[in-house]
Amino acid sequence: MSTASDKIEFEPTAIRAWAEGRTVFVELVDGRTVGFPANRFERLKAASEKELSEVEVEVNGFALRWENLDEDISVPGIVAGQFELPPE
Repeated sequence: MSTASDKIEFEPTAIRAWAEGRTVFVELVDGRTVGFPANRFERLKAASEKELSEVEVEVNGFALRWENLDEDISVPGIVAGQFELPPE
């Protein structure tokens, strides 16, 4: 039988990311998928849907990168709900 004290905690890491419309989705190594509105980040808010779709997983799954927008966002920050802008 396992207990809560038997669990090993890991930082959330991504295996893939994509955008659908104005929402960015991240598939995590533990099987979860999380999404967030692009409008919660200043540079993503101004981006076109094509630009949003150019997201890449970087730094061994710990960051999302938009090269053309010069934007990097941490995956653990997304999972923790740490956004630049308030919800609209």
